[in-house]
Amino acid sequence: MNAEHFDLIVIGAGSAARDGAKKAATEYGASVALIERTRWGGSCPNVACKPTKAYLVAADLVYDINELSGLLGIEVGPARANLAKIKARKDELIGTQAAWLERLDNAGYTTVAGEATFVDGQTVRVGDRELTSERILIATGSRTAVPPIDGITEIDWIDHISGLELTELPESLLVVGGGAVGLEFGQAFSRFGSKVTIVDALERISPNSDVDASLELTAALQDEGIEIITNTFVKSVRKDNGEIVATLTPRDGGATRELRVSKVLLSSGRVPNVEELDLSAAGVEATKIGIAVDEHLRTSTPGIWAAGDVTAIAQFTPIAQYQARIAIDDMFGTNGSTARYSELPTAIFTDPELAGLGLSEQEAVEQGLEVETVKHELRKVQRASYTNTKRGLYKLVFERGTRKLLGVHVVARGASDIVQPYAIAMRLGATVDDIATAHHAFPTFGEGMKAAAEQAPSKVAAG
Repeated sequence: MNAEHFDLIVIGAGSAARDGAKKAATEYGASVALIERTRWGGSCPNVACKPTKAYLVAADLVYDINELSGLLGIEVGPARANLAKIKARKDELIGTQAAWLERLDNAGYTTVAGEATFVDGQTVRVGDRELTSERILIATGSRTAVPPIDGITEIDWIDHISGLELTELPESLLVVGGGAVGLEFGQAFSRFGSKVTIVDALERISPNSDVDASLELTAALQDEGIEIITNTFVKSVRKDNGEIVATLTPRDGGATRELRVSKVLLSSGRVPNVEELDLSAAGVEATKIGIAVDEHLRTSTPGIWAAGDVTAIAQFTPIAQYQARIAIDDMFGTNGSTARYSELPTAIFTDPELAGLGLSEQEAVEQGLEVETVKHELRKVQRASYTNTKRGLYKLVFERGTRKLLGVHVVARGASDIVQPYAIAMRLGATVDDIATAHHAFPTFGEGMKAAAEQAPSKVAAG
């Protein structure tokens, strides 16, 4: 078998893979082989970020028509979601696999369809082809984790991929997992008309968010009629007369409960796509959660890097792209940048959105910092009064002595846009006083940040 040699082999064709391949080819003139086994373009544009947000936009519009039109003096009939038409609209927004493949081929990459398996640290086999390179980037992404629920393999559960293929709205839906995917899907289907129950084994939904922000979002979702059950396991599921019966067991050993639903959506975590790679043949270390990498995205094997969801560091599209660019610079030897995640904006695209940046109050305390916090309720912001919005908050976490901003947490419509610019402010060492004395536009949702900062005791008083 004659091996084909490249300057770079990229395993995967998602966000990290494509950004890495583009940078290597355009900035370093590298010959690139791009290997993909499932879908060209990866998850984000095909089955995750892009299509799911199309559903959220539709759900928000249904909600606004039904809940706000009367308040605003607009006369319309009740809005109803036609899931088949919503799906059709979503499908129009997604590029075909043929279009993706043409785009990648036109970029000058050698595209190779099939399952990649390591032969050694510099050789990858795909079917009857062998590819070699001194530089290999693993960017194979992740998939839905299937939790250890008795009977789960006996039912037709759905996830964020198959959920987007439904053409009939389920009468009721059990969402297993209170993270971003579960919350976004749960609210969307609730607004479409499903009776939704969200169950999570942890103490609260969005467990990585600031506690106050998490609780505020919980209240907002409950106001819409979504049932949220925390500290509870889904112990088992079974079919019964066309429905699914789920047994819920509290962590504290309390009484179990049976819940009858039409569908079960799994959203309780992700697992890396590594099983078929035979990482051991290349000496690449990995755990159950992902491939181990250093700050340059180097794996345990020289000449092999990993980026994106497969590293399990922060499973977001911008982070996948960011990591890939650092890896490419490192492997071609012209840039010593290291990955940093301290100013990483995150967002859950519910309504209201929950967005965060930097440290939560709890994280800051756990790090031994002397911290103070200030909060401002969204309902006190003028812009919120136009839609009679009651739920939402702005919270700033800052260091007591230096007054340096440590964390920003917002629950509001457009929270993702509000939080994002503060990443630069935090990187430049902004203080809570800088935020308090900054100019702002009125009336905006963003002014809540200034209103929160103004509640911090003055620097003179603090001293």
